[in-house]
Amino acid sequence: MTPALEAATTAVAGGAAAGAAWSVVGLGWPAAIVGAANGAISGARGIYHWRSGTGPLAFVLDSTWTLPMTTAAIVAHGVAAAQGGRSGYVRSLSARANRHVYAKGLRIRTGFAVTVGNVVSGAGDVKGSPRRQKLVTDHEDVHIWQARWLGPLYPVLYVGWTVAGGAVGAVVWLTRRRAERFTRVVETCSYYLNPFEWWAYSRDERWPPPAKVAGLGWSRPAVRPFTQTSRRRPAPPGTPAAPR
Repeated sequence: MTPALEAATTAVAGGAAAGAAWSVVGLGWPAAIVGAANGAISGARGIYHWRSGTGPLAFVLDSTWTLPMTTAAIVAHGVAAAQGGRSGYVRSLSARANRHVYAKGLRIRTGFAVTVGNVVSGAGDVKGSPRRQKLVTDHEDVHIWQARWLGPLYPVLYVGWTVAGGAVGAVVWLTRRRAERFTRVVETCSYYLNPFEWWAYSRDERWPPPAKVAGLGWSRPAVRPFTQTSRRRPAPPGTPAAPR
């Protein structure tokens, strides 16, 4: 199938699926536009792995249950498009991988990648750094599937933990951790101890992260890293394994 034909096909299918799914809450037409846009972009770039079980599943979830995050992903594409060639679209980590990866694109914090829907931005120099490649495949990809499974609940739960965890971190610093920097304690509680990050860092074999305050929160990984379970992951990617 040519890129143009795949783009047209997935645009029509994505728009139809999104419109039908979200018409039950009166958002059929806006949803159809987003579903068609995601289908067109993703089809033209050939990201969905149609010959495996994960590709059709990812497409259906992106077009229906996860559509709010897919909408945010369209915004991430827009930021990358505004950068032109400087955004650094990484085809090698995107084609048939059920995701889009940009070396730059939308970036919130220097050195950190950010995943919004099915778009990974700020991946960095993935061609010259195996570590940055692993960040995408073993960490950020987990976030993509977390969002696919939880759909509209994902941003609520993630942001909710960030806010509540930050407040708890402030209290912890005031009462127990004044020897540590305030910002480091708050970051540990709001970001590193976020269950979604704990899961992703564990899969990436990076738990505990060096920047986490030692002795604060859980010390053991949430799940086995992909390097131990197998490089050929069970479908779909991101599915939790038994705790170690």
